Amino acid sequence: MSESRPLLYVSRLLPEPVMATVRERYQLLTEPEEGPPSPAVLRQGLQEATAAIVTLSERIDAQSLSAASRLKVVANYAVGYNNIDLAAARHHSIVLTNTPDVLTDATADLTWALILATARRVVEGDALVRAGDWTGWSATQLLGAEVAGRTLGIIGMGRIGQAVAHRAVGFRMPVHYYNRGTRLTSPPGAQWAGVSLPDLLRDSDFVSVHVPLTEQTRHLIGASELAAMKQTAILINTARGPIVDEAALVDALERRTIAGAGLDVYEDEPRLHPGLSSLPHVVLLPHLGSATWYARVQMGMICLRNVDAVLAGRPAPNPVL
Repeated sequence: MSESRPLLYVSRLLPEPVMATVRERYQLLTEPEEGPPSPAVLRQGLQEATAAIVTLSERIDAQSLSAASRLKVVANYAVGYNNIDLAAARHHSIVLTNTPDVLTDATADLTWALILATARRVVEGDALVRAGDWTGWSATQLLGAEVAGRTLGIIGMGRIGQAVAHRAVGFRMPVHYYNRGTRLTSPPGAQWAGVSLPDLLRDSDFVSVHVPLTEQTRHLIGASELAAMKQTAILINTARGPIVDEAALVDALERRTIAGAGLDVYEDEPRLHPGLSSLPHVVLLPHLGSATWYARVQMGMICLRNVDAVLAGRPAPNPVL
């Protein structure tokens, strides 16, 4: 009976509720593992399967897709899809889908965790206590930055950028945003203002990045942009690593051109630019933006709904192309 079910390739182990549904509906080509597949295993999986669920870590190029003669749909376990050659997928009539909406709140929450942790030096304080080096309260110990009432600059006001902006209301923060789309109306109690990127960088106390990674946004934040920021400003990136020039960021942090950074993504994950991990005024997270139980399970279920639809001859609910 299992042989009658479509062959599905899953590149990485997903949360158990998702895997249970996968095993119920499909024949797994191979048992996925926690770690990333080798390039050879990835190519073989795409070549033999009828459908595939892959993660952002898997780079799927034109050569891999040209050999995937049976493949009808690739469900990307992410909102972004810069890991997949879109032109090649289109050329081979392979449907590509993503997982919008369900990770918006999780990523926005984590953005705020980084804002607060970096501004208030939470990681440094935790390390001090754990090391047994805390000698008691001091009026000058680990002084950080105020958050409430300061200006939050958001680069990219899509779903996640707007969710971050909504959370700023509770901190009485005016929000300056740079967005290529239409200007947005401030919701009740909020102070939103669409501005140019140079004005946002000049005036913001916190700059948070929320644009997708494209050729136009690669190194959108480089040496000149960092130099344009306030010396007291903090940069937050929970979008994609290459949007920020990591070498320029390390240089700016070492020179104290800006006050700090909170990062969940990196230019060459999982590797860091030399010197980044030794800087005390940086909070570094291992790409946890969508890492809540609810979000990660729902992402998998969305992938399955898209696979189900395409293999049944219906339009995908969340097509990228």
